[in-house]
Amino acid sequence: QVVERKLARAIENVLKEIVDGEDKRKPYTDDELVELMNKKGYQIARRTIAKYRQLLDIPVARLRREV
Repeated sequence: QVVERKLARAIENVLKEIVDGEDKRKPYTDDELVELMNKKGYQIARRTIAKYRQLLDIPVARLRREV
């Protein structure tokens, strides 16, 4: 359980880091976030990205878009 929590925390941190660094005019979709997480060594599904995004209060891409 401790290992699972550490992994979850690491996923949250990486996801937040990616979203914080994205181009706000063209934010990443959940599918693009999956690809980026896979490149960083985290093999997770789109629904898992959506779950962590919601836990971190990160809105969907269209709501993160800034003009």
